[in-house]
Amino acid sequence: MKLRGKQKRYLRSQANRMKPVSSIGKNGLTNIWLEQILDVLQKRELVKINIQQNADVDTDDVKNFLESNSDINVVQTIGKTLLLFLPSNNEENQIVSVEVKNI
Repeated sequence: MKLRGKQKRYLRSQANRMKPVSSIGKNGLTNIWLEQILDVLQKRELVKINIQQNADVDTDDVKNFLESNSDINVVQTIGKTLLLFLPSNNEENQIVSVEVKNI
């Protein structure tokens, strides 16, 4: 799903008070970590992740990894924090994605 500017602005406003759900550490980017992020996104649709100081990757590496290996949209990067969005397949969890579609 390609996001427009207004949709990204809405998602950023929704994530303003959120805390990071996951961290990337010295183990870096793995498929197991990606599966965990996909599971969390199926339940929440919008999450923040944080890159720890001792990680061997930077935000560009994480963004490229996520976008090439999944359908996750990286909405925003601030420092070492990324905001991720993926519409849920489960209708019960489609709260944010319904609002985004209406914008």
